[in-house]
Parts: sequence; structure tokens; C-alpha cells
Amino acid sequence: MATATATASTKFKLNTGAEIPAIGFGTWQDKDAQEDAVSEALKAGYRHIDTARIYGTEPAVGAAIKKSGIPRDQIFITTKLWNNSHHPDDVEAAIDASLHDLGTDYLDLYLMHWPSPFARGASLFPRDANGKPKNGESDYIETYQTMEKAFHNGKARAIGISNFSHAELSHLLASTTVVPAAHQMELHPYLQQKAFGAFHAQHGIHVTQYSPFGNANTIYDSGKNMGKLIDDPVLAEVGAKYGKTGAQTALAWGIARGHSVIPKSKTPARIRANLEGDFRLDESDVERVGALDRKMRFNDPSASWGLW
Repeated sequence: MATATATASTKFKLNTGAEIPAIGFGTWQDKDAQEDAVSEALKAGYRHIDTARIYGTEPAVGAAIKKSGIPRDQIFITTKLWNNSHHPDDVEAAIDASLHDLGTDYLDLYLMHWPSPFARGASLFPRDANGKPKNGESDYIETYQTMEKAFHNGKARAIGISNFSHAELSHLLASTTVVPAAHQMELHPYLQQKAFGAFHAQHGIHVTQYSPFGNANTIYDSGKNMGKLIDDPVLAEVGAKYGKTGAQTALAWGIARGHSVIPKSKTPARIRANLEGDFRLDESDVERVGALDRKMRFNDPSASWGLW
């Protein structure tokens, strides 16, 4: 058995000079369980917590951080701007609401959750009189330019994006002044996006992988009639070499590519186990996992949002 080099403190440097811990704790879903889950994660050693306005978990994250007694500057907090607040006049109020609920006066990273605006207003998923999704008219370039102001005034120490296509990111880079510090997107051994990843590296944009376990999340309909990514025989075989699970190997593969990863769980044992996914794979094993790419995306809400 190969030795799994323990690197549980792996960090990557953003283009701002700040460091982001390689393994973060995701807080999507299970809203009522998140305060206890985040508390458990912090106790286990996580120092990177990922949330979003749409998750409804910012208050729970803030409460858990406060209860932990861990100094604020030792925890990297990411949250995201939701689609109903894309209008330039709404962005500052949105970030202020997130700051309030998180109980902090700054964010380590503030992301535009999607490049797709919804109609302005209190409704998170606005509908028209016929029940169809009601999209907004804001241009994501103008939204991002307003986020740049939050970066310059210190409310967000870094800003970035999530779920952008190559074309959308290229347009953003050509139209704005602050290069995104990070891009959070679906990425796992079955959806590797190698060329897009190289584009990010060329422009100094860090990649954070959400859903690093692919279809392990049962919310993804497209992944229900196939085996789970974390049970893939190659991941199991590679993991066994290091005394690790397929899930831990999937995380280590992402880290080997220079990405941060944000697994989620509300189960204490799994929370601790995921943190042990920070270990070094031999290059030959990185290549073995790299051969698993199926270009298979599990999170695609475009149809239900009326985007096509």
C-alpha cells in the first residue's frame, strides 16, 4: 500500500494574494441541519465554508462560526449573489444582507451564482401570470461591475463567478477590470472540463469544484439510472492503494489539479472522512482518474428556468 501523504492544510493562492483552503464545507440543502453540520465541520478542522443566498443557510453558518470561537480571520467564507438581485441597484443590498446573516463585516469570496438574471423583487423564483419563469433584463457584465465596487470597498476581499460558460467568461474578461479570483462550477471525474480548466489557469482564475462526487446527490435526475461516481471501480482501486475510499480519491484528484473542492454532508463521520480527501496522489493515479471523463453534467437547470 502506498503512503497517503497527509496534507490536510493544503491551500491555493488566489490572484488577490489570499489563500483558499483546498477542502471546503458545502452547505447546500438540509437547511435546518446546517448549524450543527457546520459546527461539526469546524470542530473537525475545516476552515473554508461555502454558502449562498439561495441556500438559506447563511444564518446557520454565521451562528456556527460565532459559537465555535474560532477567530474570523482563520475562516474562509464564500457566499453567492442570487439571480433576483442582479440589477446594479440591488447588488449592494444583497451583499449587505448576506453580511448581516453571516455575522461578519467582510466576505473572503463573493460569487455571482449564475450569469442568468431573474426578475427583480423578493421572489427567489419569480413567475409570470402563466406560471412560467420570469427572467430579468440585467446584463451580467453590469452586475459584475457593481460587484467590483464591493471588492474595492472591502466588503468582499475577492469576487468571482459560478456556472459560467467559456464564452460568458471570455466576454466578462473583455468587459470588466477585476479578473475573477475564482470560478465555482460542476466538476468531477465524469465532467473534467480540461480545456476550460486550462483557460482558467492562463488567466489566473482559481477553480472550485462543486458536486465533486457527481451523481452521489440524489437531487440530480440525470444521474439516477447509473452507478454512483464514488463507486467507480477505478476510484476504488486507486483509493485502496492509499487506504482511502473512492470519494476521498475523487477529492484528492481535484486537489491534484489545483482546484479546491466543496463536499457536503450532515453526517459527522462523513464530514470527517471528506476532510481526509486532502492527500497526494501519484501522477500515474491522477492520469488514471483523468481517463474517466464522460463529459457528463448532472446540474443543468436551464430548461426549468426557461433559458431554452
